[in-house]
Amino acid sequence: MAHIITDDCIMCGACADTCPVGAISEGDGKYVIDADTCVDCGACAAGCPTEAIQPE
Repeated sequence: MAHIITDDCIMCGACADTCPVGAISEGDGKYVIDADTCVDCGACAAGCPTEAIQPE
C-alpha cells in the first residue's frame, strides 16, 4: 500500500527530501508519489508540515 499526497500539499518539497527510494516527484500543483516505487515506510508523512500525506 502506497501513500498519497492530498490537495493540502503546499509544494515545499520536504517529502521528496525524506523519501529513501525517490518515489516522490513534483506534479501539477502538488507533489505525487509513484505507487510502484513507494515502499510504504511513512518517512514522507512524518516530514510533511501540512499533514498532506496519507496512507492510500
